[in-house]
Amino acid sequence: MTFTTDNPTINRPLEMFQSFDADTKLALLWYGWLDIKNELNPDPTYQTETLTQALVDQVLALPREEQLQAQRDVVNGVDTPISRSYGTFFSSVRLDFWLLLARAIEEGTVIGVPENYQLPENTREFADQIKKLSLEDRITFTRSAVSRMGYHVHE
Repeated sequence: MTFTTDNPTINRPLEMFQSFDADTKLALLWYGWLDIKNELNPDPTYQTETLTQALVDQVLALPREEQLQAQRDVVNGVDTPISRSYGTFFSSVRLDFWLLLARAIEEGTVIGVPENYQLPENTREFADQIKKLSLEDRITFTRSAVSRMGYHVHE
């Protein structure tokens, strides 16, 4: 269920992304979403939409600070009900989860990156590499990055 790529232009940014802490990863996903959101559409199939929305609804039901912790837990692969459910999804469904979550953040119903948040200095090289990628490669990068998240029972 993990999406992999052998694209060398994506592998280096992926390695860098994996080295960041959860809050930095969440911020980078958010800024990436802002950059490409108009080009993305969640998978329209009913089953995918139902699965993803049900999990996003679980996050929405939490108090704001717990919403942030739930996102961190998914990023870190912590064994929690939300992270466990996420870990069972295929890569396209995982990407859709983050797209729907980002929309909820935009609407203000889910806690997101604080407006005054500054990315750490060690993300500059990463950001420079991402900016060089085509839209397709950015989507592939994001799908691969989010496919590595969530609790995986088999590990």
